[in-house]
Amino acid sequence: MRFCATELPGVYVVEIEPLADERGFFARTWCGEEFARRGLNPALAQCSVSFNRQRGTVRGMHLQAAPFAEAKLVRCTRGAVYDVALDLRPDSTSFGRWTARELAADSQRMLFVPEGCAHGFQTLTDQAEVFYQISVPYHAEAAQGVRWDDPRFAIRWPLPVSAISPRDAAFADFAG
Repeated sequence: MRFCATELPGVYVVEIEPLADERGFFARTWCGEEFARRGLNPALAQCSVSFNRQRGTVRGMHLQAAPFAEAKLVRCTRGAVYDVALDLRPDSTSFGRWTARELAADSQRMLFVPEGCAHGFQTLTDQAEVFYQISVPYHAEAAQGVRWDDPRFAIRWPLPVSAISPRDAAFADFAG
C-alpha cells in the first residue's frame, strides 16, 4: 500500500499495489502494521457500507465525540464519490480546513480520516456504494456533525445536492 499525505496532517490517500497476472490481481487493502508504522490508528472494530441511489446525494459531515472518536478508512466500491475530511481537532495546525478527493471503484483509492476529523461525501454517480473500516464501534450518544454547507468551512461540493437526510441538513453551524 502507498500512503500519500494530504494537506491535512494525518489524512492520507491510500493506494493499493496490485500484483497482477493472467487471472487479474491481488492487493492488500488493510494492514494494521503499515498503519501503526505511520502513527495511524491501526484498530479495526467495525465495517459499514453506505448505498446511495442518486447522484448528488450528500452524507455528512459526521464524527463521534471522545471517548468514542473514530478513525475511518473509506473506499468507494461502486460508482464514484467526492469524499471530504474536515479537521475539527482543536490543537491541529489545520483546524477548520478541509480536503477532498474523488474516490471511485475503478481507482480503488481509499481515504484515511483520523479521529477528530468530520467526514462526508457526495455521490458523483447513481448507485454509489461506500465501504468504511472504522476504529471503534458506533455509539449513538457520541454522534455529532456539522452542516454540509456551514459557511465557516465553505466546502465546495461539485454538484447540486439531490438528496440529504433531515438530520444532516439540520446540523447547526459549527460553534467551536
